[in-house]
Amino acid sequence: MTIDVSSFGAARAATSTSTGTSASTAANGELDKQAFLDLLVAQLRNQDPSSPMDSSQLMAQTTQLTTMEKLVQLSDTSRESFALQMRMAAASLVGQQVTWADADGGGHTGTVSGVSYAGSVPTVTVGDQTVALDAVSSVTKPTAVPTA
Repeated sequence: MTIDVSSFGAARAATSTSTGTSASTAANGELDKQAFLDLLVAQLRNQDPSSPMDSSQLMAQTTQLTTMEKLVQLSDTSRESFALQMRMAAASLVGQQVTWADADGGGHTGTVSGVSYAGSVPTVTVGDQTVALDAVSSVTKPTAVPTA
């Protein structure tokens, strides 16, 4: 037995009245974990006693829920890993000469003196300007100043 998403409203109403909670949908309109559980509970409560749900179908739905949870965890881990990589990349730019384009399209070059992780994208400080890491177009070693 599969869950018919078109009957979501009826299952949601049945679940809402019996548990005092309502099923929710994710921001993108997809059903989330709680909605899946609410539908499964409503399905079990409203099944025909003379023809109960097949245990293999119940296991398949439980497996789908577990798979969804693991995929969400994997996505979160990937997002955290990417954020860490961006922070490491920004930190490695300190002391390096970078080139970037400003909002007007003009190119600038300078040496990175600091890094900020305050926003969602790390920023580097070049002179008195703050430059988003994703705006940096090239990185070179600073030119050595000859000593006298």
